[in-house]
Amino acid sequence: MRRIYPDIQDNPGIPQAYAYPEDRPWLRLNMVASADGAAWLKGRSGGLSSTGDKRIFQVLRGLADVVVAGAATVRKEGYGPVKPRESWAEIRAGRPEVPPIAIITRSLAFDLDDELFTDATSRTIVITCACAPHERLKEAAKRSDLIVAGEEGVDMRQAVAELHDRGLTRILCEGGPRVNAQLSAAGLVDELCLSTSPMLVGGGAARIINGEPAQVSLNLRQVLEEDGVLFCRYTREQSP
Repeated sequence: MRRIYPDIQDNPGIPQAYAYPEDRPWLRLNMVASADGAAWLKGRSGGLSSTGDKRIFQVLRGLADVVVAGAATVRKEGYGPVKPRESWAEIRAGRPEVPPIAIITRSLAFDLDDELFTDATSRTIVITCACAPHERLKEAAKRSDLIVAGEEGVDMRQAVAELHDRGLTRILCEGGPRVNAQLSAAGLVDELCLSTSPMLVGGGAARIINGEPAQVSLNLRQVLEEDGVLFCRYTREQSP
């Protein structure tokens, strides 16, 4: 892997290249897309990924306090609990050995007996809203760290504030496109890490943001490259 912007460097340190700011909470989106903007291939993002993308994916998880994903992404991508990794020892010093997964869901339509709830080293967080089915809310409260944010739908600002109250201020969101859109519309996205795969997909795949309209100006901070895949890091343009 090499960095090609803002300077040229072979084999840059990935944890250093993606370090969080020390002085404030930070919400990062991490997504992969084809060259024509598709967020998945045959329904899953894995077909767009590469060895370098998977390496960065793991480092970003290790750097984060919490990994956020929508329930549809959790189901489609077959999420399990985050496993401890020896390579995280330094970057997680002073923190739990793994970040928890936080699932955003309105309906609570997933299996609460799944290993994501029964075998997680850090207790899985469920973020939902007050209109979720009452019995499912009671079960989720027993099996997870339950956050109820909003009435008819998940209030993203309240949800992020609740994570901050738990000391989880370095937030990594892994999608999907609708969750990304809601976070963007709420003005909560500080950074986008985008891996661009050198392939054309076409078809009906969504873009990495799909849903509520949002206009967020970004600054390009860094570009890494490996095997034709570009790894771009953008941060939100701050108002004067």
